Amino acid sequence: MRITDIRARVLEWTGPVAPLPPHFCTTAGDQVARDSVGIRAFGFLGWLVVEVETDAGITGLGNAALSPHVAKAVIDRHLRPILLGQSAWDIGWLWERMYRQTHPFGRKGVVMAAISAVDLALWDAVGRALGQPVFRLLGGRMKDRIPVYASRLYAQPTDALAAEAEGYLAAGFRAMKLRFGWGPRDGAAGMARNVALVAALREAVGDEVEIMADAYMGWTLDYARRMLPRLARFNLRWLEEPLLADDVAGYADLRAMGIVPIAGGEHEFTLRGFREIAERRAMDVLQFDTNRVGGITQAVRIAALGEAFGLDVVPHAGQMHNYHVVMASPAAPMAEYFPRVPVEVGNELFWYVFEGEPEAADGHVALSDDAPGLGLRLRPDLDASFRITC
Repeated sequence: MRITDIRARVLEWTGPVAPLPPHFCTTAGDQVARDSVGIRAFGFLGWLVVEVETDAGITGLGNAALSPHVAKAVIDRHLRPILLGQSAWDIGWLWERMYRQTHPFGRKGVVMAAISAVDLALWDAVGRALGQPVFRLLGGRMKDRIPVYASRLYAQPTDALAAEAEGYLAAGFRAMKLRFGWGPRDGAAGMARNVALVAALREAVGDEVEIMADAYMGWTLDYARRMLPRLARFNLRWLEEPLLADDVAGYADLRAMGIVPIAGGEHEFTLRGFREIAERRAMDVLQFDTNRVGGITQAVRIAALGEAFGLDVVPHAGQMHNYHVVMASPAAPMAEYFPRVPVEVGNELFWYVFEGEPEAADGHVALSDDAPGLGLRLRPDLDASFRITC
């Protein structure tokens, strides 16, 4: 089964976008911004779709969400030429070729997102060729269903936050995550507002529901050190990405405080990056995203690394590419789940791009034994809601 073509398309959302209030979510840019740009500045309103065609008449489908136009250029100019004519079965070798031939200008970030999208498409093609879901190719079913946590709960008035959380509770979720809205520039008053968010969530859902909180790289080490004692009484499952992704030493300091478990890795890349995190005891929970970290080829290696170090693996963003890894990994106790909501920050776009994404029921998602590959299809009416760049 040889690769005959690789097509990369960028889908830019042209439909309505919900307005975002100030302090909707902290971000890495907050501390250097001269105005309140917020999460919108990250620009997640585009998606990259990759199709790998083979001479067996099978086409694999992959995707990435980071900087889709640049990722498409990487695929078109650098990856496609070295993959055409190669055997789609040689996924590991093809990954190493892509990684090593882009190494001088790649290694992390958007180049790795491009490699991830192609790698996903290759795994999808192989699964389709064998008539098996990808999780079967990774070792099989470790769980009947995957527990998922509801991941939205952006910063908002506490009564609205509590009402949203109660809706997830009524829908069967037994874990959920909120986002902090205030960081170092907001001082002690912002700290109090952050604490009020967590207090409102804990009061709304009770003590038998897991709650997590995400700072999305918007804090400093000093700020996080001062926030952790304030959060201790809420029994958080984890504090997510309080610092910039490169500050592994800072993450290790926070974890060593032993107050709240520390999670991260959404913006880390490849097995080598996670080896440093594991060896320095910097995190309790590894949160790679399979369509950023190098695809399934790398994700399964990182999941095994987490297992070896006794770390939980809970990939960022849910979605099928992550669910297959979670299903096959004994180190992955749950997955993230973005509820289907109107487009606001772009996390929701996959619901509008693909058919086949599983809907949560009673706080779980189920993967079918009868859906080969990743189990996804492109929606037939994409041009109604997206501007498509081929």
